[in-house]
Amino acid sequence: MYATQALTHVVPLAKEFDQNKVTPGVLGFLVFAALAVGVWLLMKSMNRHMGRVNFEEAPDPGAGSAGADVTGAGAGAAK
Repeated sequence: MYATQALTHVVPLAKEFDQNKVTPGVLGFLVFAALAVGVWLLMKSMNRHMGRVNFEEAPDPGAGSAGADVTGAGAGAAK
């Protein structure tokens, strides 16, 4: 019975608003602000993780002439 009483008090308040004007209100702003903060935190975390990545690959010590032999042996072994 409490829910019906609350509903009867809210319905007359809704009649006072302009029927042609729709706004997101405070709840819409809070949801948008929460999404914005979440995206900001994700971007900050991504930048921190990308800063830790080492993009310089260490060269193989025997990659000079041994690379051609390894490629040929691997192709022959696969058949």
